[in-house]
Amino acid sequence: MSLWQYANPVKFLHLSGKIVPTLAVLSALSLVISLYWGFFLTPDDYKQGATVKIIYIHVPSALVAINAWFMMLVTSLIWLVRRHHVSVLASKAASYVGVVMTLVALITGAFWGQPMWGTWWAWDPRLTSFLILFLFYLGYIALWAGIDDPDTAADLTSVLCIVGSVFAVLSRYAVNFWNQGLHQGASLSLDKEEHVSDVFYFPLLLAIAGFVLLFIVLTLVGTRTEIRQRRARALLARSKG
Repeated sequence: MSLWQYANPVKFLHLSGKIVPTLAVLSALSLVISLYWGFFLTPDDYKQGATVKIIYIHVPSALVAINAWFMMLVTSLIWLVRRHHVSVLASKAASYVGVVMTLVALITGAFWGQPMWGTWWAWDPRLTSFLILFLFYLGYIALWAGIDDPDTAADLTSVLCIVGSVFAVLSRYAVNFWNQGLHQGASLSLDKEEHVSDVFYFPLLLAIAGFVLLFIVLTLVGTRTEIRQRRARALLARSKG
């Protein structure tokens, strides 16, 4: 059985309608448990104090923001190569979730940076590339809104997505590229010296799972909405014709 069958809007709606409720419940459970665990059951860090608990929102939202763009890149490439409308509508739906996650990551990063660095903002390589990624998200959404023909909008936003992927990569690996940046290394790492303590690690993993599931749910719901709106516009155009 090929995955390409779900490029058919009818089959996509049928499958997504079945899995969204389950994923939504799993997401809600993961988020409630992880955030309660992280904020109320873990101790303060000996260096960062209670500020460390921002990681339960900052790290998952940043990971989702970056990987949402990569998901958009894949679906945009599928559109450019195979012209499957469901793929590009999924990319459009993901952009709304991605831009919110990017904004959340920027805001929580500022709340972490103020007590740690003594400033709300620094032109650190990762922060700067992340801000540019946020602007790309806004540009992507604005481009969809500003072009009437949906296929033309899909083509142009797909090209923009490819260009913006450079900054998604920089956002993820900027600390490795420029060691002089203020931003700390990865919280989740195979290197034990960089890895957060286990007391923070396990609730953080659960929080990441909750955010990822939330992204999937919202993207699926958004894609379903986009498909139905496109159908409604097509029916309206036929009735007027």
